[in-house]
Amino acid sequence: MRPYYLSGRSSEAGFERYLATESTVSVWAATMQHGAPPSALLGRAIERCGPRDGARVARMTMEILGPIPVAEIDVRAWVERPGKRVELVAAELVAARPDGSRRVVATARAWRIATSDTTAVTLAADAPLPPVPAAPDADSTIPSGWHVGYVKTVDLRSLDGGRRVWVRPRTAVVDDERMSPLVRTLAVADIANGVGARLDPEKWTFLNTDLTVDLFRNPNGEWIGLDVQTSLGPDGVGLCSTVLHDEQGPIGRALQTLEVRARD
Repeated sequence: MRPYYLSGRSSEAGFERYLATESTVSVWAATMQHGAPPSALLGRAIERCGPRDGARVARMTMEILGPIPVAEIDVRAWVERPGKRVELVAAELVAARPDGSRRVVATARAWRIATSDTTAVTLAADAPLPPVPAAPDADSTIPSGWHVGYVKTVDLRSLDGGRRVWVRPRTAVVDDERMSPLVRTLAVADIANGVGARLDPEKWTFLNTDLTVDLFRNPNGEWIGLDVQTSLGPDGVGLCSTVLHDEQGPIGRALQTLEVRARD
């Protein structure tokens, strides 16, 4: 199984270039990427930007500015607001239009916070998920017809056939590079929208415009648990809210704003 991106030559103005593979393909269109691989690539760029011992990303928000093509894309990151204990790091993805001009297709901003020892007061507000099931059960979780592209690259284990799942990527984000805990979380968090789907995708579209991931603890191990709740408003806007877990318990939350529309 191919990684989501293959390294390319460095581009101008501090950009690095990557080729998106078929492993990134969205369930909505074969020409656009699923939101998870770009969020993981942005998170990777942010972690590689001025890294410091004793500091980690606690929150990252990705804004999806338009369809992200399955093609060559450029990524760069920079420290937007430096600080000794708290700093804001930004990143962007740029892709070519059909006429050759370039456009920003996604941005991200992350708070990187200096760590300290708070072991004595550790607390998790949510209950842990049941253990990872022994066998895959993707058919009861992912809508029919969605087993394409990115969805085929994850190992999905459903709990009770509901909207609680364990998931892990079965490929790498870039080449054969080992994923950091943050990048591993971002490589699967965006799937929550599909896991928590409350509508028939043959009758409705419900694309997310963004993804926010907050981690009060870095995950341990390969599996990320998603406990998903979806709410739908009366005027075409929805919200997908997810408690994130590893096998030791809760690690944080994810939020996605949904643009909901009936198919013609």
